[in-house]
Amino acid sequence: QVQLAESGGGSVQAGGSLRLSCAASGDTSSINCVGWFRQAPGKELQGVASMEIRGTYTGYAYYAKRRFTITHDNANNTGYLQMNYLGPEDTAVYYCAAGPSCLLERSAFPYWGQGTQVTVSS
Repeated sequence: QVQLAESGGGSVQAGGSLRLSCAASGDTSSINCVGWFRQAPGKELQGVASMEIRGTYTGYAYYAKRRFTITHDNANNTGYLQMNYLGPEDTAVYYCAAGPSCLLERSAFPYWGQGTQVTVSS
């Protein structure tokens, strides 16, 4: 089993930045990919970005390209999502996820964190 814990959410004004962290514990040797998802109030879960933690693949949703950057520190089993130029449309609960596949869909990730709130004011 793998446990994930996000941190770094909060409130920021439009145009600002936040960096989310996701600390993994447990059987992390089974993880090949980490991903970030988000869910805004009344909306469905959206994939944000994913990456191979021991490879070169990274993938982003169209709205995250050129604004968000996904990284992973293998030594500390911690993933990050750097978010720049945030706008009110980015307000959501952000979740990190881990699993064998980098496909940016809920079903591809068996392990999930509890989520962290990001609120962007205009």
